[in-house]
Amino acid sequence: MKNILITGGAGFIGSNLALKLIEKGYKITVLDNLSKQIHGDNPEITSTLYRSIKDKVTFIEGTVTSREDWKKALENQNIIVHFAAETGTGQSMYCIEKYTEVNIKGTAIMLDLLANNKYSVEKVIIASSRSIYGEGKYEHPKLGIVYPSHRNEKNMLEGDFEVRYKDSEILKLLPTDEESKIHPSSVYGITKQNQEQMVMTVCPTLGISPVSFRYQNVYGPGQSLSNPYTGILSIFSTQIRNNNGIQIFEDGKETRDFVFIDDVVDATVRGIEKEEANGNIFNVGTGVATDVLTVANSLISAYKIDVAVTITGKFRLGDIRHNYADLTKISSLLGFEPKVLFADGIKKFSSWVLEQEIQEDKLTKSLEEMKMKGLLK
Repeated sequence: MKNILITGGAGFIGSNLALKLIEKGYKITVLDNLSKQIHGDNPEITSTLYRSIKDKVTFIEGTVTSREDWKKALENQNIIVHFAAETGTGQSMYCIEKYTEVNIKGTAIMLDLLANNKYSVEKVIIASSRSIYGEGKYEHPKLGIVYPSHRNEKNMLEGDFEVRYKDSEILKLLPTDEESKIHPSSVYGITKQNQEQMVMTVCPTLGISPVSFRYQNVYGPGQSLSNPYTGILSIFSTQIRNNNGIQIFEDGKETRDFVFIDDVVDATVRGIEKEEANGNIFNVGTGVATDVLTVANSLISAYKIDVAVTITGKFRLGDIRHNYADLTKISSLLGFEPKVLFADGIKKFSSWVLEQEIQEDKLTKSLEEMKMKGLLK
């Protein structure tokens, strides 16, 4: 079986993928910096994700911004799964240098080393994101398919959060396919677009097969419950278990495509193992849009803790209104079909959460940061 390097392999998706690949007989190396924001002050104690893999993989504590760490990690590897990245739409809008350095420079170092040295790498899987689509794909009543730009801040301040076209027509939401226009509305989205484009452009010139997965909103047991910057299910869960009310942005009708971790791992393994994946870009999701108010009420019901839900009308610059994936391509080429419905996934996730220690609710602090930067309205 092949040797596989997973950067960010101690993270939520990376650790779950590592365990599945080990089960299938692959030899796994992980390069991860054990970020405090995700893994806590002492990962040996505070990170269940790190503990789940640390004795089962060759672990390199390091960063993708270090050329020397990359050199150690790349030796004798056949496949690279590049997950290591700064994540979070909101935080990316004021930690611009950090997101650019880790996501873009980190990927550039990897490709530079592959281009100028002899390694045994045959395939690179890059973790892209639904964020690169920006506001996504819509149908205009007269013009047909359109790709609207960022929503108007003035309209949103007046409580109108819907996506409109230049002529103010209300649009019909459509699933976003891989041929849709790429126009991210956040720094995070820009960095993911750049990562994907570099890998898909450079790797073929080196005789390496590239594969990109544009993941939707991934959730499930194991995701960080202490990170207030990303993961709406985790953020809401921590608020509920602290008996704090949930503050919902906009009008609560904004939607996302929530895809369960097991389905994401399944799709990624198919990308690793199937030659049909080579050179292709795939959406990974469920193809179903679920609104944020439904998420909040589902979690309250699951935890049986009655907290207030407040529709605040506030919004973050850089956030999109809706997005859900068209899965036609990944179904056709890789045979992927999501198996976990949102209702079932919520049950599995909430059951796991109830077994964990209640984390400190740090959301207020993170929102204050955004407000000070002028990004929370």
